[in-house]
Amino acid sequence: MREVAIIGIGINKWGELWEKSLRDIFVEAALKAMDDCKVSKIDGMYIGCMSCGIFTGQEHLASLLPEYLGLGGVPTTRVESACASGGLAFKAGYLDVASGYSDIVLVGGVEKMTDVSGDEATYALSTAADQEWESYNGITFPALYALMARSYMQKYNVSRRQLSLVAVKNHENGSKNPNAQYPFKITAEEVETSVMVADPLRVYDCSPITDGAAALILCPYDMAKKLTDRPIVKIKGVGHATDTVALHSRQDLTTLKATTLAAQRAYKMAGIGPSDIDFAEVHDCFTIAELVVLESLGFFENGHAGMATEAGHTRIEGKLPVNPSGGLKAKGHPVGATGIAQMVEAAEQLRQSAGGRQVKKARRGLTQNMGGTGGSTIVTILEAE
Repeated sequence: MREVAIIGIGINKWGELWEKSLRDIFVEAALKAMDDCKVSKIDGMYIGCMSCGIFTGQEHLASLLPEYLGLGGVPTTRVESACASGGLAFKAGYLDVASGYSDIVLVGGVEKMTDVSGDEATYALSTAADQEWESYNGITFPALYALMARSYMQKYNVSRRQLSLVAVKNHENGSKNPNAQYPFKITAEEVETSVMVADPLRVYDCSPITDGAAALILCPYDMAKKLTDRPIVKIKGVGHATDTVALHSRQDLTTLKATTLAAQRAYKMAGIGPSDIDFAEVHDCFTIAELVVLESLGFFENGHAGMATEAGHTRIEGKLPVNPSGGLKAKGHPVGATGIAQMVEAAEQLRQSAGGRQVKKARRGLTQNMGGTGGSTIVTILEAE
């Protein structure tokens, strides 16, 4: 297997992009990634997208998007794994290059979520849950994560304020990200008085509905310096795992088995452990998710991530900066694009080009992207040359 590097990154401004179509959004990010490394020849493409058929009525992205990008004929694959679609598309692209099958691969993620009503968007997202046992009985993702939150808070005596501080921290980071959907700060009091969605989760505990795309250019590490003058970012570890779709089939609602397994595989591949990571971009679709994910990744003991957040350890200037991009909470969550955007942020941090949200001495970063309530997870470890 060949070593693989990221040589190009691209992302657009996320939000409610009424004036742009799904294809416009994708091409904008893809062209930025290609321009970033001055690459024009692409050997293959992988596109993460969860529910384009429901959100936009458009399937067959593997034909549509390369043609609209001006790369008709390039072998392209659309990848779906709920909100982990982007992360799984990256894994496919990584393996394509590592195996020697392709040299230059474009990996992208895209979702256009605001062209439908709120009810239709809720339905589209609910397809990532167990249709017969969860969705049929009326439960939504906020409610599923509320069950996780209640279980976690009661088991570990975690306070409402600790949940709120996850949102506060991520919005502070997002206020420094020009591509974020919600680039503004909030207070804990604003979180705790916002509209109740599913007790104990309020609207400021939840990631938004978002339009957006992100893209990466991958190549063999030994070719990278010939293709770009920018700092090289190496892919050191990739871990992938799954768990049950339905929460009721799990033994414990306060941890994420797939995240733990994926992290163990990524750490083993990279030859490092959690203490060797300088920062992390994790899947904070809800505030409770960030706490449970951080513990499942091995960064904190079970029940301790809330205390670490309250102590400031996960702030940009803390011991383990988490979601310097603003996370899904402030940056936005176009579900098929999120996993790629996490890697774009990690690459910017490792290039030392993240501006006001730059993590000092960032040399090694981790990203964690998951689908549904953690039924699938991709963990990647990236390193600056």
